[in-house]
Amino acid sequence: MRRLILLRHAKSDRPPGTADEDRPLSERGAAAARLMGGYLARHDLIPELILCSPSRRTRDTLTEMVPQWSAGFAVDFDERLYLATARTLLGIVRAQPRKAAVVMVIGHNPGMHEAADQLIASGDVALRERLQEKFPTSALAVIDFAVADWSKLHDQSGRLDRFVTPRSIAAATS
Repeated sequence: MRRLILLRHAKSDRPPGTADEDRPLSERGAAAARLMGGYLARHDLIPELILCSPSRRTRDTLTEMVPQWSAGFAVDFDERLYLATARTLLGIVRAQPRKAAVVMVIGHNPGMHEAADQLIASGDVALRERLQEKFPTSALAVIDFAVADWSKLHDQSGRLDRFVTPRSIAAATS
């Protein structure tokens, strides 16, 4: 079995004169990233390998999440993930080593949203409908595949295990 965790970067600021790839997280985004990091830790969803876009907002998202995790994961900052299409993103995932059974991608829309839509064939219907409507900042999709090798990943082959947003965590705890 393979597990793919797709995480859209947290909310970023748009300081005047700042290049897109250099945009930092907003305060709200940093808080959301910490919330998602805690969620991942509490639910034992720490990946073995993290593939991260090299943009500042994706790196900052990762930096805010990982202090809550135990060690044992590798990180690969891949230039191809910056504003990657679903096709590029999935090509990168398919090329990952077999030894990493749980892989997380931290990236950008619309590629993250399109990749999730493309991969999911089953899972909770209400969650699938929420995901199809919107993949907001800090959204997390956990998709399971009944394959032994990442190269076998194909469209409509995954089961959505969960779709979580900071808003859904807040609603569940109130």
